[in-house]
Amino acid sequence: MPLIVLAALIVLQVAFVVRDQVAVVHAAREAARAASVDPDSGRAVRAARRTLRAAEVDVGDRPAVGEPITVEVSYRSVTDLPLVGRLFPDPTLHSRVSMRVEK
Repeated sequence: MPLIVLAALIVLQVAFVVRDQVAVVHAAREAARAASVDPDSGRAVRAARRTLRAAEVDVGDRPAVGEPITVEVSYRSVTDLPLVGRLFPDPTLHSRVSMRVEK
């Protein structure tokens, strides 16, 4: 029985990391959308942090209209589930999205 509980906790911890990765991708997409229509890079950072509060956001230099702008989001996923959290180091998750500048 203890092995079953341990296995279930491990699966749950992995699921939390996967959830965080999906949130990182979503935050990068939201930031890239904001950066593609607004020259203020702060708006892109705020868009990413609305999705993922502790995200680190890097907005590339704004190119001319029609050229791609790239946004990179990083996030440290804390693995602190009891019993199994110590078995996994906290991974840093990344996502990079490019979108065409519209305005």
